[in-house]
Amino acid sequence: MRVISGKYKGKILKSPFSDNIRPTGDKVKQGLFTKLQFFVQGARVLDLFCGSGALGIEALSREAKRVVFVDKDRRSISLTKQNLTGMTGDFKVINAPFGVALDGMKEQFDLILIDPPYASGVYEDVLNKIFNSKLLSNNGIIVCEHPNELKFCTPFEVFDTKRYGTVTLTFMSYEKN
Repeated sequence: MRVISGKYKGKILKSPFSDNIRPTGDKVKQGLFTKLQFFVQGARVLDLFCGSGALGIEALSREAKRVVFVDKDRRSISLTKQNLTGMTGDFKVINAPFGVALDGMKEQFDLILIDPPYASGVYEDVLNKIFNSKLLSNNGIIVCEHPNELKFCTPFEVFDTKRYGTVTLTFMSYEKN
């Protein structure tokens, strides 16, 4: 695992310690950030279910204004902090279940990255909580990574999907872009 682009391009990230953490593959990560290449700089980013922190770190490398990393697993939080070593910028790491973390949020985000364990079944709960709490900025984008076969309802407008093998990225916002 490595940072693909930006000021930390090439930085090697520590890999997950367990099969329970499924980091976003480089091909998927590259596709995601290629699509958002002009959106990330200056954005406030929430990396929800951050695992190793790879997605939020990629955003930080591409000059996101602020990145908040959230995961309930202490080992994931420790791994994220290790991967952030030597990086500068405005970032915060929160060790809490998504509901607790989102209830405590006092800011809006321009980009929300959602990549929970695939079998968790939390996609709809997370999206509804984000919608009801107004955590997404007016022109913000949410990206959910999920297995191709997973279908879920969202209060947001889906404006694009990208498939990478067995993985799909679903892009959504308040209105179609």
